[in-house]
Amino acid sequence: MNTENAKQELLRQTAKISWAELQRYFAAGKVIYVEASLDLIDVGVALIQDDKAAFNTWTNNQLIYPVNDEQAQVWSANAATLWASVVSPWVLVQPLKTQEQEHLKAQDQKIH
Repeated sequence: MNTENAKQELLRQTAKISWAELQRYFAAGKVIYVEASLDLIDVGVALIQDDKAAFNTWTNNQLIYPVNDEQAQVWSANAATLWASVVSPWVLVQPLKTQEQEHLKAQDQKIH
């Protein structure tokens, strides 16, 4: 699939969704967090195209990673709504801009 077709397909499959609806995918270890500095669709295209170099860079810089238990608890407690895009078997998620501060706060608490 070429890049433009992949982008169009992902745009059709990307939507806002509640964390409650994503919990079963989280339980299966299939939910991947995408930092706000990255474009969710571009990350999905890279996954479709098996762009290992991009994923290694993003992973090494902690820009993408599996959602952890602490973050899941924060989203559950706040009844969060996220952007989600499915690139089977993965679900890529990114907080809505208003929820990015909550994510940063949770990350800060985890570090300290």
